[in-house]
Amino acid sequence: MMGPFGASPRIRIVMILAASMNSNLFASIEDAVERLQRGDRNALAPIMENYQHRLYRFLLRLIQDPVVAEDIFQHTWLRVMEKIGSYDIRRNFDGWLFSVARNLAIDHLRKRRDSSLDANDDSGSAPIDRLSASGASPLEHLLEFERGAVLAAAISGLPLIHREILTLRFEEDMKLDEIADVVAIPISTVKSRLGRALESLRRRLERP
Repeated sequence: MMGPFGASPRIRIVMILAASMNSNLFASIEDAVERLQRGDRNALAPIMENYQHRLYRFLLRLIQDPVVAEDIFQHTWLRVMEKIGSYDIRRNFDGWLFSVARNLAIDHLRKRRDSSLDANDDSGSAPIDRLSASGASPLEHLLEFERGAVLAAAISGLPLIHREILTLRFEEDMKLDEIADVVAIPISTVKSRLGRALESLRRRLERP
C-alpha cells in the first residue's frame, strides 16, 4: 500500500533521520506537522527529535521491555506517516501522537494476553496530592535520585492502566482532558483511575 509520500510507508526510520540536518528549517512543531501533512518527508525529523525521549519513556512504562518498546517506538513513526493525512490540525498533536503509540502498545499487550488489561479499577476515588521537592545540595540531589529510582520501581509493579495514567499525568504533565483523549476514556474515569493509581502507588511505597 502506498503512503501519502508516493512510497511504501515501511521506509526505514534511519533513512528518515538522515534528514535531521534540515530540522532548522522548521520554526515550530506545528509548522513541521503541517509540512508533513503536505508530503514533506524532511518534516518528520524535527518532530521525532522533539518527542523521541518522551515517547520512548512512555512506551517503556507500558511495555516494560526495552527491546519491544524500541520496536513499537519505530513502528509508531511509521504509523504516523501512514495516518498523518487524517490528522486534524485543530487537535492537540501531543494527544494524537501518544494515542497512536498507545494503541500499538495495547495491540502488542493484547497479543501477549496481558492480564492487566482486564483489570476493572475505575471505581472509587482518592485525594490527589502532588508533592514538590526542592533542594540544592549534592546530598539532597542524591537522595532525590534514590527516591526517584524507588518510585520508578514501584510504578513498574502497578497494572498497566495505572502505569499509563501516572506516566501521562506526572511525567508528561498532561491535563486530565488530554489524558482522556489519549486513553479514549471519559474525564470522570481519568479522575477515578488516577486516584486509584496514586492510592496503589502509596501502598506499594509504604511496604517495609
